[in-house]
Amino acid sequence: MPIRILSPKVASQIAAGEVIERPASVVKELLENAIDAKADSIHVEVRQGGRRLMSVADNGMGIPAAEVELAFARHATSKLQDVSDLEHITTLGFRGEALASIASVSQTTLVTRAAGEELGTRLRIEGAQAARNERCGHPQGTTVRVENLFYNVPARLKFLRRDATERKHIDALVTRYAMAYPGLRFVLENDGRLSFRSPGSGALLDVLIEVYGLEAAQQMIAVDSSLGARSATPRDASIAVTGYVSQPALHRGTREQITLFVNGRWVRDRGLTFAIEQAYHTLLPVNRHPLAVLSVTLPPQEVDVNVHPTKSEVKFRHRDAVFRAVQRNVREALLANADIPSAGPLAAGGTGWAERRAPLGGATQHEMPFPRQEAGYRTSLGADTQPWFPETPPDPGKLPPLRVLGQMAQCYIVAEGPEGMYLIDQHAAHERVLYERLLAQQATAQVAVQHLLEPLTVELTPAQSEELETWLEPLLKLGFEVEPFGGHTVLVRAIPTTLGRIDVRQTLAGILDDLSLEQTPLADEIDAQMAAAACKRGAVKAGQTLGEEEMRALVRQLEETTSPRTCPHGRPTMILLGQAWLEREFGRR
Repeated sequence: MPIRILSPKVASQIAAGEVIERPASVVKELLENAIDAKADSIHVEVRQGGRRLMSVADNGMGIPAAEVELAFARHATSKLQDVSDLEHITTLGFRGEALASIASVSQTTLVTRAAGEELGTRLRIEGAQAARNERCGHPQGTTVRVENLFYNVPARLKFLRRDATERKHIDALVTRYAMAYPGLRFVLENDGRLSFRSPGSGALLDVLIEVYGLEAAQQMIAVDSSLGARSATPRDASIAVTGYVSQPALHRGTREQITLFVNGRWVRDRGLTFAIEQAYHTLLPVNRHPLAVLSVTLPPQEVDVNVHPTKSEVKFRHRDAVFRAVQRNVREALLANADIPSAGPLAAGGTGWAERRAPLGGATQHEMPFPRQEAGYRTSLGADTQPWFPETPPDPGKLPPLRVLGQMAQCYIVAEGPEGMYLIDQHAAHERVLYERLLAQQATAQVAVQHLLEPLTVELTPAQSEELETWLEPLLKLGFEVEPFGGHTVLVRAIPTTLGRIDVRQTLAGILDDLSLEQTPLADEIDAQMAAAACKRGAVKAGQTLGEEEMRALVRQLEETTSPRTCPHGRPTMILLGQAWLEREFGRR
């Protein structure tokens, strides 16, 4: 094919793909324009996950009538004039690509009135072509309505996810900007229903209450680099770190709840996320992550925001200094204010020894096969010095009966078998036991349920509320009786008896977080995925001390499962140190 220059229309649609990835990208660009316009009230309306409509209305400065059409021209911006201005960017937008990109792949209507003008202006654009420009009445500010996104780019339209997924991305975006700018009032409507409202009081804690709920917000610790934090160098002193981090007792299974802002801009940064987690060293259980909402402020010339098409990544001139500032300030806030959990068997759940025995054996005492002597087994006690093993080998795929010797590192059960020594991961093993028990109960529609004496109220995040709508029926089949109670609050009336004593709030939130990370399963996989997520939350954890009888009960129940060698997520439940290998290492061979 000969080399040719693309038409402006095709070029604009291709360029829009770098900026507009999904409906949330449109909302992000319009929110940033509203914030740059000095608005203090922003109203977002979404229909069908943004596929049908996205509307962002603000009460900012507005656009003068003479500049309305120019605002949709590519590279038209009021934020900078020269390349040197990139070193002093203090606004969220600056490239002049947002409106042009949005208009090229949608049907866009902008209505605006600038301060000092008697009438507003309405401009209708379809596929980057102005269709109508007229004067109209409108309060000061700007309203942008984006309809039928990607209607003229079917290659992009077919890659949009289901409405609930796209809506979840928009919810997360709006709540992030509400946390970045607590002095602004944000309102989000999804399909005519109020989904989120921030108070606009200027207090970040008030926004955290709306996003995470009152109970979680009360467990947050303020971080403020101006209040007693030590600065090693003058350069470190120019970096301000403010926000909130969670008490060590409040944690999640993913890093999704770590939110970072740099000079008011939400960013993804692995280095800063790692700095926060390093500050929690020795304070969190394994594979658990804190909640954090932190804002890093530093001179504009010390950060480059022009490194990613969506401006979601930045580069720091002195990266190590920023890393140190975040880690040091979070660590000092934790040491000064956190309730450090004590070591020992009571630290993980805060319950008594007898209370933690129930989940190990199931619902009742008789389900726990405590030490047993069965025909066909030899014992190493007394004069018989032969190893403890069955006279006949176990069925293929089954484990041989194991003799429990003890526990190592409050995580692994040490057991002896006919082939050598087994190290059993107590969490993975208990997951397998609970998983098969739940699936067996589901197959017979006889899931044992424990009704709570009083319904328990649980505050969910907006994202978790959206996820709950999808998984409400499978949760009911699993044994969780959950019903909406207004806003993002739900009532839990019953839990599966198999899971024993659990922290209902942490477990329900954790299950919804885990499910949100998975692809939508096939219909016949829903029950298994739900059971796996629930068992992950209900199983004993690493760091819990188990008594001898508890370990024997768990090992016996693992022996009786159909797939004892892996947990429901595919992780091994045990490793074998063979007797031949041990004899060779000790020089006996």
